[in-house]
Amino acid sequence: MTDMATISLRSTITCTHCGHRRTETMPTDACQFFYDCQGCGRVLRPKTGDCCVFCSYGDVPCPPIQAARAAGLTNKSCRA
Repeated sequence: MTDMATISLRSTITCTHCGHRRTETMPTDACQFFYDCQGCGRVLRPKTGDCCVFCSYGDVPCPPIQAARAAGLTNKSCRA
């Protein structure tokens, strides 16, 4: 099991509509499917094949994906 100390819990989401960037704390116990942009108000949803908005629009993927990569796995979804 991966040590949580090596997992980043912060990711900067960039809105694809207006370019607004905001650093957020990622949940560790669930995927975040929706994100309200603070710049334009649009709701971001994960891209096809991604498990959450952090994997689609963040500069750091969600904690389960980080853990999988650290373990040498190539999961694209934390639900797989």
